[in-house]
Amino acid sequence: MNIDKEIDTRGLNCPLPILKAKKALSELQSGQVLRVVSTDAGSVRDFQAFARQTGNELVEQQQTPAGEYIHVLRRR
Repeated sequence: MNIDKEIDTRGLNCPLPILKAKKALSELQSGQVLRVVSTDAGSVRDFQAFARQTGNELVEQQQTPAGEYIHVLRRR
């Protein structure tokens, strides 16, 4: 998968990862992909809700062995 932009939100808690993702998505064109790296366990649920509310596609979510959460969103 081609990632157009990546942001690092490690160490930030809700709602900051979502707010930074929203800003980053606004800078992308429709169909482009954003990868967000987070350490906030609540971000899994938060990004699911964010995608539903905004219409952006949540392409993938995963947790790494290092305890990081990866969220991949496609701009609507």
